[in-house]
Amino acid sequence: MDVFSLWEGGPLLELSQDAEPVGTDSVLLASFPSLTGVQKAADFGSGSGVIALILASRRETLCVDCVELDHDAAELCRRNIARNGLERRLRVLEGDLRSLREAEVGKYQLIVSNPPYRPLGSGTSPSEGRQAAREERTCTLSELARSAARLLGDGGRLCVVYPCSRLAQAVTVFSQNGLEPKRLRLVAAKMDAAPSLFLLECRRGGKPGLTVEPALILKNPDGTDTPEVRKIYRLD
Repeated sequence: MDVFSLWEGGPLLELSQDAEPVGTDSVLLASFPSLTGVQKAADFGSGSGVIALILASRRETLCVDCVELDHDAAELCRRNIARNGLERRLRVLEGDLRSLREAEVGKYQLIVSNPPYRPLGSGTSPSEGRQAAREERTCTLSELARSAARLLGDGGRLCVVYPCSRLAQAVTVFSQNGLEPKRLRLVAAKMDAAPSLFLLECRRGGKPGLTVEPALILKNPDGTDTPEVRKIYRLD
């Protein structure tokens, strides 16, 4: 297995051949939440641990629980944590996020999740691992919302990334579970392209009121990365 870094001096990562590659959506999600004052966070469906590792690189005092159901992925996440010397701040909780006993109920200030995008039975993938990562086999949007609401403390935040086709459903489901949508940012490949993804921040027990931020554009007209993307990937 090859070891690589997303940027010079960034976290070192190992991926399995069966896993989804590190996508732009994971990197964007890891850059989306404010970490000011956050000491305890969780990453739901952590996989190889890329989001947790980026969050830890953004705030030196942040502790993150990496929640992962798949045993092989959990082992890979442990290796990536050890490879980066972060065993004191990051730990793997292997199990089902819907009922995990080791998770700290009501204690997390932030939960992030890049969950499976597709409803069950909506497509196929070249491998079993990738299919599980793409399709809601083990955790639906509603189950994600209920688990986050249970584990977040009052005022705690949930940040997710989803395709725009599920925006209306996500806003409805999170609101029904006491997670009030507070920040929304659409993501488009180019300025003249329709947004394909959205980043959403919800607050447990928050008051109604949604702020829609300027769209995040990934590419300039000539196909090069926009200044904001270069900043996210620490290329400048």
